[in-house]
Order: sequence, then C-alpha cells, then structure tokens
Amino acid sequence: MNKNILILSASPRKGGNSETLCDQFAKGAQEVGHTVEKIRLHEQNISFCTGCAACLKLGHCVQNDDMTAILEKMAQADVIVLATPVYYYTMNAQMKVMIDRTLAGQSRIQNKEFYLIATAADGKADMDLTFEGLRGYLRCLPNAHLPNAKEMGVVYGADAFELGDIQSNPAMQEAYEFGRGA
Repeated sequence: MNKNILILSASPRKGGNSETLCDQFAKGAQEVGHTVEKIRLHEQNISFCTGCAACLKLGHCVQNDDMTAILEKMAQADVIVLATPVYYYTMNAQMKVMIDRTLAGQSRIQNKEFYLIATAADGKADMDLTFEGLRGYLRCLPNAHLPNAKEMGVVYGADAFELGDIQSNPAMQEAYEFGRGA
C-alpha cells in the first residue's frame, strides 16, 4: 500500500546533515512508490505558541501563519518524519516551535507512524535526550488504538558536525532503508 509521507526537516542549513538523512529517507520511500513531501521548517513562518489556549475552544489556532498548512499536511499524512540537528542535547528551536504549535490540530494527528532522525557532533549516547524529547511529544498525541503515536524507527546521525560529515556515516543507509520500509 502506498503511503503519504511528510518529512519535517528542522535543519537550518540547506543540505545539512539531518536534511541529508531526510533526503535518504525520501529516496528509499519514493523507490517503493510512496508519496513524499519534505518541509524545511527553517523556510516557514511559524510563530511561537502564545499559550492563549484559544485553539482548545475554537479547534484552530488564532495565529495566521504557515503552521495552518503544516498541520493540514500532518493530518493528511500516514507517516511523519521528525528530523532535527541536536543543539545542546535537545532538538533545535525550529522543531520545538513547530511541535508546540501542533496543539491546535492535535486531535487530527491521530494514528500516525513516526520516524525520528537526529544528527549531532557527539556520539549516540549523547543523543538520547533529544530522542526522549521527541518521544515526549509522541506520548502527548492522541491515538485511538495505542497509548501514543507509533514510533517506527530512529536514526542516530552521530559524529556529524561539519556540513557533509554524514556522507560516510552508517545512518545514511539506515535512513534509506527506513524509507523503503515505511
């Protein structure tokens, strides 16, 4: 069955290491017939959540920015890939701002499969806090059949700091294979 895959890339560097892993995932997914769209969060106009909670009453955010379209694409996706570089042992600001803003459409992001991708200058052990933060988000998503959203795979792009460091990393093949198996 062909799936609709949405990749949310938080890399601020075009062609950065985490974005390169996104492209590998996309390549694998497209080769087996899935539809893939990648959104570079750095290129989107996404304001901070103001904590007004109006979305809980209205069913949508009162802010008028690119997050409305992103939420719609998330709702339509079968698979969502969250990809971020690691900044100070956690996800970067672009990813966190996007996550915070999904409260407005959280009820529409149900029963999704998620893949998590991160890249860092340090080793795998130092990336665990980042993945725990992303898993915390998944635990908050409503799901009719499971206690939270379904994590399908994690790609550790460790030891990749400089642009292009990821090219010789085993994470390249892992991202590709996850894309093929999505």
